[in-house]
Amino acid sequence: MKYLGMPAGMWVLYKNSFTNAMVTELGYSKSQSAEIMRNAKPKYIEIIDKLPEFETADQFKMNIVNCALFAAVLLNIDKKPSMEALTKFYAAGIMNLPTKWFCRIRGKRKFSDADVQGLKNTAALRAADRNPYSWNMDFLAYEDGSGYEARFTKCGICQLMKEYGLFEYVPAMCHLDYTMSEVGGTSKFVREYTLAYGGPYCDCGYKKKASSGSVAYDKENKKPVIKASICNGEMVAGFQDIHTGAFEEVKLVRNDDEIRDFMRHYGITEKIEKIY
Repeated sequence: MKYLGMPAGMWVLYKNSFTNAMVTELGYSKSQSAEIMRNAKPKYIEIIDKLPEFETADQFKMNIVNCALFAAVLLNIDKKPSMEALTKFYAAGIMNLPTKWFCRIRGKRKFSDADVQGLKNTAALRAADRNPYSWNMDFLAYEDGSGYEARFTKCGICQLMKEYGLFEYVPAMCHLDYTMSEVGGTSKFVREYTLAYGGPYCDCGYKKKASSGSVAYDKENKKPVIKASICNGEMVAGFQDIHTGAFEEVKLVRNDDEIRDFMRHYGITEKIEKIY
């Protein structure tokens, strides 16, 4: 892949926000952060140069370019941050004002005929069959018309991060799906599995939000719960079917304030049960 073009543009777009995020989220000084970014740029260009060019119809080129930037930075920091810190760092680095604007524009087009057809075209392309740094996905519309799922069976980010010994940090990137959906404003993101955590696929579900901006849930058949990982303590707020026990993931929560935000959003007043 040639550096000139999108990769060069992404570096310009995110250089300052990544530098600032190292200060706010990883505890580096401004001078240390600036030096890390200076050292990361040659590595970023090297990673980009080793990538193949993406097909014109492949919409995931931006995803792998952002992964290359993240990997280049990780390879130039001198300490191993926690997953929570890296998740916040990546979100702060990517979610600058231009990206938020982009998410809002995409949000307005979410669930449109063009949006759905674009996903169907991407599913049919199966670009990862020819390019290991791209993605293969299936498009699954919800039968009740409430949205759709993009189910990924091959992930270019997983491939690239494995090659540079950074696979354990992929979940920090995965969480951005929740953030971008929230900023988009028209969908809530739901997920049960990720390839990064050993799942059979990555399910990226998008459910339509009510026009009021709030999301109702079926109180007769579901109850709000916090699902906690016994491995890393990660907590996800969502709803559990009281009949089958099936869990519907809504959002990652990192502290009590975010749990309270979840409760306020859904009008929950009772104590939320924690499950594992």
